Amino acid sequence: MSASPPTAPGRTCGRGSRFDLFLDERGLAPLGRGPVTTLQINVGKLCNQACHHCHVEAGPNRTEIMPERIAERILEVLAASPGIDRVDITGGAPELSPSFRRLVRGSRRLGRKVFDRSNLTVLFEPGEEDLAGFLAENGVAVIASLPCYLEENVDGQRGRGVFKKSIEALQRLGALGYGRHDTGLALDLVYNPLGPYLPPPQGQLEADYRRELRARHGIEFDRLLLITNMPIRRFADFLQRSGEYEAYMGLLVNHFNPATLPGLMCRSLVSASWDGVLYDCDFNQMLEMALGAGERTIFEIESFQELASARVATGRHCFGCTAGAGSSCGGTIL
Repeated sequence: MSASPPTAPGRTCGRGSRFDLFLDERGLAPLGRGPVTTLQINVGKLCNQACHHCHVEAGPNRTEIMPERIAERILEVLAASPGIDRVDITGGAPELSPSFRRLVRGSRRLGRKVFDRSNLTVLFEPGEEDLAGFLAENGVAVIASLPCYLEENVDGQRGRGVFKKSIEALQRLGALGYGRHDTGLALDLVYNPLGPYLPPPQGQLEADYRRELRARHGIEFDRLLLITNMPIRRFADFLQRSGEYEAYMGLLVNHFNPATLPGLMCRSLVSASWDGVLYDCDFNQMLEMALGAGERTIFEIESFQELASARVATGRHCFGCTAGAGSSCGGTIL
């Protein structure tokens, strides 16, 4: 399975590759926040995988893990932020952080919907034998990485044997009721292109996933989320080594779609890092790009709504979220 760009990649040049100036020249600046409705928490960079496209540069040897005092402070500020109805926990493999279960239980006690961004294979890590049951018992929605329904493509991107473990994990979750509409246990899958391309149209690809996974493995799921590969960190390094970085940036710039701007996740989401620093989105966090509202930590605010109406910090990678149908942690925007 592969996806091709709608047109051939182009080249970026001059001011056109600066996102803030690009918006300003089209009368679309500044990019500002609305009310915060989603809290995304990156609990660290420890992961049992080291995927080629990973913008976090996560892996088994990373030591960045959220301390208990940071997790507790996040829950305190969340309690004072009633406008937030969604808590999105990510990593690394977030489940490997000691703070993960504390954040899940605390957020659920506050009545917030919790989402776990899982690589699936973490279910088979030592000490995680009860993880699937924990997720189901707490009503956690699972957003699971599965970049293809074919073994060779998944293993080529994520490592040998990952596909088989991922399928087994999905079957384990399915046995607990995930992916069935009558249980309330949501299971979304995440697709990202296997190379420097834009994602294909969502409708047809989701239908392909549903047909193939059902027929081959008896797997059901709720939605397929399509996410554009961001030209930062590990994927950017790959593009530089292969000489494709500027061409990929040209593809993103050439497919800028102003209709995506109202739905950008940075306008309603705040991203909290493992060390308590706040960012406009997870991608800005990985680039250590301070909040448009100024560099702030979880200890400097009393409510996440203090960030409403602030300007969003932008960079060249923002073209990835605004190309074609758009991209966000919730999939395509349009």
